[in-house]
Amino acid sequence: MSSPLAYGTSRGRYVLVATILGSGIASLDGTVVNVALPAIGRNLGASIAGLQWTINGYTLTLAALILLGGSLGDRFGRRRVFVIGVVWFAAASLLCAVAPTLVTLVLARALQGVVGALLTPGSLAILQASFRPDDRARAIGAWTGFVGISGAIGPFAGGWLVETAGWRWIFVLNLPLAAAVVMLAVRHVPESADPQAAHHIDAPGAVLAAVGLAGLTFGLIAWPAQGLRSPGVWATLLVGVVAMGLFVRAERRSRMPMLPLSLFSNRLFTATNIVTFAVYAALAGVFFVLVVVLQVVAGFSPIASGAALLPVTVIMLFLAARGGALGQRIGPRIPMTVGPLVSALGVLSFARIAPGASYLTDILPGALLLGLGLSLTVAPLTATVLGAVEDRHAGVASGVNNAVARAAGLLAVAAVPLVAGITPAVYADPVSFGIAAGRAMVALAALLALGGVLSWVRVRSPRRSPGAASAVDPAPAG
Repeated sequence: MSSPLAYGTSRGRYVLVATILGSGIASLDGTVVNVALPAIGRNLGASIAGLQWTINGYTLTLAALILLGGSLGDRFGRRRVFVIGVVWFAAASLLCAVAPTLVTLVLARALQGVVGALLTPGSLAILQASFRPDDRARAIGAWTGFVGISGAIGPFAGGWLVETAGWRWIFVLNLPLAAAVVMLAVRHVPESADPQAAHHIDAPGAVLAAVGLAGLTFGLIAWPAQGLRSPGVWATLLVGVVAMGLFVRAERRSRMPMLPLSLFSNRLFTATNIVTFAVYAALAGVFFVLVVVLQVVAGFSPIASGAALLPVTVIMLFLAARGGALGQRIGPRIPMTVGPLVSALGVLSFARIAPGASYLTDILPGALLLGLGLSLTVAPLTATVLGAVEDRHAGVASGVNNAVARAAGLLAVAAVPLVAGITPAVYADPVSFGIAAGRAMVALAALLALGGVLSWVRVRSPRRSPGAASAVDPAPAG
């Protein structure tokens, strides 16, 4: 058994870089596509519903299977499953790059989500299992900051590629990054696993989760255009609700569930995941609406709309790790309260975007506030949800938290047009779309504020369980 890694050592840095790049690919792909949506719509003839599915084809399978990804890593080896995920993510990205139709693109995006479910929970579980306890918060803070940066820089990179090379190149970008991750992981990342992990795959749970989320997503996306009286809308919503109920029942009865409901007996774990749902739903809605409204309403170019969020990237680069250290020093309650409230103020300012909007007065202040708020929120939230459980459950806990975040984003992207009144006819009229987008920003700001209030009421510092440890196997030192 190798000794735990120390933050700041050469081996520790290699592990950090591998996990950051691996998760960064999935995070980058979750946002880089947003800025390309208008171009994809023009090229492939997609309506607002088609654009939603371009995003949600990926998020749906990712949210449904990310729990399974964490469990597979705990059982078969976190490094092994992580590397497999990176290789297949690159293959799926290549399929996206050559997709000739919208349907093909959505299916390829769904395949990306399937293998992406192996990346993010695996990377966090690797950090939790590899670093010594006193250094985990710093490692997670650094991971959070740089992965957040990859997600935030996605719109800028996507805008540049759309303008210079075409939207298909946003997927080609993943290939060299994936190759670098595989080389680093094989040489430097220690293998770890949970000897008490389940010895079977919870296929019924995975299927029910996928059906439930798909039903809810389809119903919410179709609702604005078809109305609730449409059989296709209410029937799919009903299927989604019933399937999610059956999923909970199946997990409660299973001896080896992919979602151990016993984790939710921990009040801190439950509270942090509720806050996660509120915060990440709001963020997904903001990133979906903002880069589109900047192009369609304000007349920004793709690269300009992507560059509009660069202040978020810069602020998180310098402050995210400090946010993690602050949360470790004073506890997560205050950062997780103040952060979402500050972010809410930034998002609220985006409601003013209209034709002829100025970047300096209408976009930059909100971007600065959003970056500050996320820097305070994300690292303490992630460290708290992992610290609330024993180390041997790190993969499952990470999977649960990421599943909550992805499901929140999935449902937000599906529901935002419904809440804001963005129908196909509204999307086709820039003035009407701008008004509806403003309503969406107000609703999303309120959701962020709710996350802050819930943090103040329910979140406390996790109690460390002495003696809890993960099995860490020797790996090539490189």
